[in-house]
Amino acid sequence: MKRIAVVGGRGFVGGELLRLLVHHPEVEVAAVTSDTQAGRAVETAHPPLRGSGLRYRRRSELEPVDLVFLAGVHGSTAEILDDMAALAPRIVDLTADFRIEDPALMERYYGWSRDGEHARAFVRGLPELHRKQIVDATRVAVPGCMATSAILSLAPLAARGLLQDVQVDARTGSSGSGASGGDANSHALRSGVLRVFAPFDHRHEAEVAEALGVDVSMTVTATPQVRGVQTLAKVSVGDVGERELLAMYREDYGPEPFVRLVNSARGTFRYPDPKVLLGSNFCDVGIVADHRGRALVMGSLDNLVKGAAGGAVQCMNLMLGLPETAGLTFPGLHPV
Repeated sequence: MKRIAVVGGRGFVGGELLRLLVHHPEVEVAAVTSDTQAGRAVETAHPPLRGSGLRYRRRSELEPVDLVFLAGVHGSTAEILDDMAALAPRIVDLTADFRIEDPALMERYYGWSRDGEHARAFVRGLPELHRKQIVDATRVAVPGCMATSAILSLAPLAARGLLQDVQVDARTGSSGSGASGGDANSHALRSGVLRVFAPFDHRHEAEVAEALGVDVSMTVTATPQVRGVQTLAKVSVGDVGERELLAMYREDYGPEPFVRLVNSARGTFRYPDPKVLLGSNFCDVGIVADHRGRALVMGSLDNLVKGAAGGAVQCMNLMLGLPETAGLTFPGLHPV
């Protein structure tokens, strides 16, 4: 059994990591940290983990492990990276600290920049696009949830030079803001809303642009759901028809265990919808085209699983030489 530590296990992403890891057939959770909750049972923050026996400890109490997940607040990884590297030969980072390689992009979108050498040491944590690099990597940075949906849904077009100027319309549930989301995320102010909170320049916009190599504009809307992300992108595809476009997606994603092409002629859920993905590690993608050379590209996922903890565990499996799907085969809940 591989020994795993989770640093920053109090938030929603940390809780999802633990939910997946405690039932993983090939690993054991050696430690979970939260300096403010040290000594307390993990189940006080994450009730589904009742009976796990896990307790928080201080980060200073960590012992060597095979791999460490860093799930603290954005900006925390850079401060502790050297200490963590001394304890674990492999690191999977779920913060934003090293998601973007270009220091200028990082400065523009986050207001800080990281050492370029450190940033280049991290592989982008999307197995569907970077599997070979992840297998050999010692450091992986998991993309943001909306970035993951947008990148995976648009990547087949980008790979064939069919993307130029891209506009992404992203919708996200309240858990995307974390366990400490502030007053705007309280039930009284979030319930029933369709709130455009980032008309332009959302931070995930930079990740999509860098990953796809095209100019991207992203608008983000807060929805009443707790979990779930959906991204829509309108693109020009010229004289490429829908049948040919679908063939491209089948070619790229047909063998993938966690990306599904959804474009059905019948049924209630004809296109990607996060409602049927809750708790799962799937990203559903779809594309439809009209007679004017335009296409709508769709992506959906659970922001806490494929958009964070599940994607991280998928990377862990590859880094440790385990079956890629281990611990990640839960199909989602329906109805919810």
